[in-house]
Amino acid sequence: MNNTKSFSDLIVWQKSYKLCVEVYKVSKEFPSQENFGLISQIRRCSVSIPSNIAEGYARKNRKEYIQFLYMANGSLAELQTQLMLSKDIGYLNENIYNVLYSLSQEVGRMLWKMIVGLRQKEP
Repeated sequence: MNNTKSFSDLIVWQKSYKLCVEVYKVSKEFPSQENFGLISQIRRCSVSIPSNIAEGYARKNRKEYIQFLYMANGSLAELQTQLMLSKDIGYLNENIYNVLYSLSQEVGRMLWKMIVGLRQKEP
């Protein structure tokens, strides 16, 4: 089904993993009162994106793989919302927000292309 040897060979996984790492780095600077609020939420959904890509890949079943890609895409939308909120309440400056949001959009385009491609191959 795949030409790659591992989920970590997927460019979409690599980019979503990078996005997750960057979210962890910038969220360290959020106010400590957000430890159990926005910090926890933004980290959880950022981790969910590459995790769902990896889990779907490991399933080796196209239908399940697509479902996990949809879940990754849902987590991505959640992350984008939280990035916007973080910027609007002053936790992220405009430049950092733009870099992260741009990367999230790239991941989203890649996820959608994968979903469409896999769905076209369905019997």
